[in-house]
Amino acid sequence: MSDHALDAPRRAASGARFHLSTSFWRRAVILAALALAWEAYARWLGNGLLLPTFGETLAALWNSSINGELPARVATSLSLLLAGYGIGIAVAATLTALAALSRWGEDLLGLLTSMFNPLPAIALLPVALLWFGIGPPSLIFVIVHAVLWPLALACHAGFRAVPPTLRMAGRNMGLAGPSYVFGLLIPAALPAILSGLRLGWAFAWRTLIAAEMVFGVSARSGGLGWFIYTNRAQLETANVFAGLLVVVLIGLAVENVVFRTLGRLTIQRWGQES
Repeated sequence: MSDHALDAPRRAASGARFHLSTSFWRRAVILAALALAWEAYARWLGNGLLLPTFGETLAALWNSSINGELPARVATSLSLLLAGYGIGIAVAATLTALAALSRWGEDLLGLLTSMFNPLPAIALLPVALLWFGIGPPSLIFVIVHAVLWPLALACHAGFRAVPPTLRMAGRNMGLAGPSYVFGLLIPAALPAILSGLRLGWAFAWRTLIAAEMVFGVSARSGGLGWFIYTNRAQLETANVFAGLLVVVLIGLAVENVVFRTLGRLTIQRWGQES
């Protein structure tokens, strides 16, 4: 093999690192500009009850973190989110696998998504309260609903986009049932599945915060949404914006660390990017 061929992967890896580095700094500059605009407008407005400055928000964030309240609220929210997200993934995987293996399963998935996907998760809060009461099960229920349908639709669309020749090749190799789904369909549809996971995460995160702001878990052990709600009721606007800032920062961290890394290690490495 020639030196040129050996150097090609090294140049590609170096180019990817350079792109990630430049992208990071561009995003950092944009975030800094937004923070400066926030600070300038808040100072011009001069009403901390309506809009605290960025510095006051950071101070509130620091104080709430030091006294342990905000980390405890964040931990509560993330534990509920992971539980609901995991259950939603498991149910979506089951439904899409059934849809890929049989006509009955496909019709079942199509009917369920047509019925429940348009239904906002927040609209199920009264039902969750009736069935589970005020507590973690109610929150997990609405999170599962938020995750399940967009993820199932994305996975099913990815399965249907697998070329027929690849399907026939898998059948000829003896793949059937679970081995057909996990050995052929999931690897081939990975870009669509990753997109569905990202979309499901976004729906789950905002649904959880909204649900916690309505009824939380309890005043003593509520999550981040409950922290925002109680501080709004007490007119602690800086703490409200501190909670909102944490929501944004967690969203940025998950998107740019978890999903970008997952995409780089899978679909980019395997050449599945379109």
